[in-house]
Amino acid sequence: MTVVGPFGLSVRDQALEADVQAGLTAVEEGLLEATKSGVSFITEAAQHLVRAGGKRFRPLLVMLAAQFGDPEAPGVVPSAVVVELTHLATLYHDDVMDEAEVRRGVDSANTRWGNSVAVLTGDFLFSRASQILADLGPEAVRIQAEAFERLVTGQILETAGPRDGRDPVDHYLDVLGGKTGSLVAAATHFGALMSGAEEATVQVLAQYGERLGVAFQLADDVLDIASDSHESGKTPGTDLREGIATLPVLRLRERAARLGLPEDVELCALLDSDLSEDARLTEALTRLRAHPALEQARKDTVRYAEDARASLLPLPEGHAKTALLELCDAVVHRAG
Repeated sequence: MTVVGPFGLSVRDQALEADVQAGLTAVEEGLLEATKSGVSFITEAAQHLVRAGGKRFRPLLVMLAAQFGDPEAPGVVPSAVVVELTHLATLYHDDVMDEAEVRRGVDSANTRWGNSVAVLTGDFLFSRASQILADLGPEAVRIQAEAFERLVTGQILETAGPRDGRDPVDHYLDVLGGKTGSLVAAATHFGALMSGAEEATVQVLAQYGERLGVAFQLADDVLDIASDSHESGKTPGTDLREGIATLPVLRLRERAARLGLPEDVELCALLDSDLSEDARLTEALTRLRAHPALEQARKDTVRYAEDARASLLPLPEGHAKTALLELCDAVVHRAG
């Protein structure tokens, strides 16, 4: 048994291990090549987060999904590079919107070079992803375009908030389906499609990616509150400070409205106040970490991970399927 990829995923088959490792190595080389520019400053900015590392969660999913066809097919690695470039580009933009100071354990691009450079660098990454995508065919372009539309729509819906009468939790889960689930689904979709897997298998893996992506983001929501910066690679409480109501906060508000407990109402008021001061943010984090709402958010994460697991039922048994099932457990473990 060998440990590879994010979360210490264990691989029990040497051939699968070799394919995954070779694929991820090729993706890393592809990312560095795709972020090179004739202007050295652009190269430095574009490679800032590439060189900072990361879990490479989406490329790993491309490699595992490709196991259901020909994992050495020529479009597999480039499609993984496309998905990761797109993800990285969104991080540059997200950090500007969130005014984040840290990303993956290093200064965010906006902290280091300012908002304009960060936004334009994200745009540069999108353009490089599109260049690679153009060689993968019209179906690949369609998958990426639809995923990107959903991603942007999710971001807009998050900014706009739920319409009158809409349950805030349901709205938020729709947001996550767009913002995160869409690109993770694209990863598994690309891996299966580019490997030449059967159409039914492609659809199963795309559905799996969607559900796993939501679970992955819910785990991130929990980590933003429950972890320290060493564990998460970014500043804890970023979403709280920016007034973004992630699932733990929504579960708190739901409980406060239902039960009307003074301590819940008081905590909601604290979270709705100005948390720009470190002391107030620390108080909010401390109290929310001890609140049942955080445990409810963990349970929601488990539910989505179990949905992802169930979606794999039609796939044939084998080491690749086992690895995908283990990722469901690994996502839940992150939120534990």
